[in-house]
Amino acid sequence: MRGTDRLPMGADAWQESGRKEKSMADTADTKENEVGDIGLIGLGVMGRNFAINMADHGFAVVGYDRDAEKTDQLEKERSGKHAICTSDDPAAFCQMLRRPRAIMILVPAGDPVDAVIQALEPHLEPGDLIIDSGNSHFTDTDRRSARLEEKGLHFMGMGISGGESGARHGPSLMPGGTEAGYERVRPILTAAAAHVGEMPCVAYMGPRSAGHYVKMVHNGIEYGLMQLIAETYDLMKRALGMRPDHLHSVYRRWNRGALGGYLMEITAAIFQHRDDATGRPLIDLILDEATQKGTGEWTVADALKQQVPTPTIDAAVMMRHLSGDDQQRRAAANRFQGPNPHFTGDREAFIAHLEKALHAAFIMTYAQGMALLRKASQTYGYRLDLETVARVWTGGCIIRAALLEDIQAAFRDDPDLANLMTAPALGRTLQTHQVALRAVVGTAAGLGLAVPGLMAALSYWDAYRSGWLPANLVMAQRDYFGSHTYRRIDAQGTFHTQWEA
Repeated sequence: MRGTDRLPMGADAWQESGRKEKSMADTADTKENEVGDIGLIGLGVMGRNFAINMADHGFAVVGYDRDAEKTDQLEKERSGKHAICTSDDPAAFCQMLRRPRAIMILVPAGDPVDAVIQALEPHLEPGDLIIDSGNSHFTDTDRRSARLEEKGLHFMGMGISGGESGARHGPSLMPGGTEAGYERVRPILTAAAAHVGEMPCVAYMGPRSAGHYVKMVHNGIEYGLMQLIAETYDLMKRALGMRPDHLHSVYRRWNRGALGGYLMEITAAIFQHRDDATGRPLIDLILDEATQKGTGEWTVADALKQQVPTPTIDAAVMMRHLSGDDQQRRAAANRFQGPNPHFTGDREAFIAHLEKALHAAFIMTYAQGMALLRKASQTYGYRLDLETVARVWTGGCIIRAALLEDIQAAFRDDPDLANLMTAPALGRTLQTHQVALRAVVGTAAGLGLAVPGLMAALSYWDAYRSGWLPANLVMAQRDYFGSHTYRRIDAQGTFHTQWEA
């Protein structure tokens, strides 16, 4: 997640944005002005909520935003009871923070982050800490870490999940960077994070960009889960003809069982919400075009680079792209005919199959994300603890779900687990629920309704459990047209055949 403030490209413009008439720069060089435990730049809804959250836990927060209205809004919302003060000038903002300083940035990823960092640097000293809490690409975090380290500055890339409510009442936090930097702000982050029982949903992920990488994969899993839920909605809406009130009842019931979690909870609530203007169910008035910010694409791109299959996440990204081609889709709908999508079988049995199929596909989506984290940890030297990652995701974040307790237990029992599908308890669930998943996918295909996420999950399961795959033909083809060679099952080494006589 990120703030809503879009900063100008250049640092000069950022510095000039303050209201100079209220500048405290003339007195900022005195120790008496050092009142803040942590600074926060970017006072959109996320930033304001997180500032108040930290202040609620007894930490003094100094806020800055180039938009005076956002600064004023924070002043109003704190109602005089929070340990929050604001500054209208970047230099004064830095001077108001206790040394060594800790500054959190909550602005959009990309150039705005670089602009803020560039503007801060003249006012910082070796040992100060900058925390980028937006959805930055992990390679940008690595670049910034290396550059700032040369200047003696600590830098952390920290993923935050939980939306506006999470920022205010307790998000899931995924910090990476220097351990010394994390220890500096650990008490603040521990207090502000969501808690499940006595455990805070925050932990040090690893060096450099580890935190932003974990958050990226979190979002990739989120894409997959949302697509899977949408496919069950499609089947119940178009195949079974179910109305929003009935859909609300189904998802509410599912949320009480093994599928329980934040996404299931809000899905049930969505089907109950009515439009203020028309009184109709709001879901029926929303355009069928799913946009994205790019983190799902980043997950897919690096999974390809790491050679880790993430087919359910891939399908989710693909469907968001396809949903945007609404003119082509509507033209094709008028041109091409498919089967009658009306289901005529046992409706209650089909809904029961849907629940189990979704549960199985959820497990596989988490398995794909965790497999990518394991491989990336090796490639980039993150030293990720996957049990800890699962624990941090059990509360506060968008993908929090009952299933994560089983995932956490799986990695606790076997820290070297290569794939979640092989964990004994989860494997038994998949073995049982594959019958329902096959039934749902087969029914959807027969009705002409697209369920690429569920189909990808089933194919992933069938390919993973297969002792033999037809890749030998692919290698023969590659050797035929490109002399790429192949290996044999009965001899060591690589071989090439002159296929044409």
